[in-house]
Amino acid sequence: MVFNTGAALLDAIVLAVVSKEQQGTYGYKITQDVRQALEVSESTLYPVLRRLQKDGCLEVYDMQFDGRNRRYYKVTKRGAEQLEMYRKEWKSYSEKICKIFEGGVDE
Repeated sequence: MVFNTGAALLDAIVLAVVSKEQQGTYGYKITQDVRQALEVSESTLYPVLRRLQKDGCLEVYDMQFDGRNRRYYKVTKRGAEQLEMYRKEWKSYSEKICKIFEGGVDE
């Protein structure tokens, strides 16, 4: 993609992906799901996950899987509220950009 992906957009995409799973989901699956929208490496996503956890938007827990611990991420109430704000902002932003691309601008 030729457009830069800022921190807020990455946060919004990660929260949207994690929110799809009521019980949470793990890092590799998050990476694969995010890659459906944009090319991003695991080394880019894990700092996003840590930041969202630090900000209280994600909670983290470990669960056994095939004899190993797997780290799961789950959206908190604060994360759900943040995601809703991102969704509203994105809708407004994308509508304005589409309008400009299609040749119209409000004056």
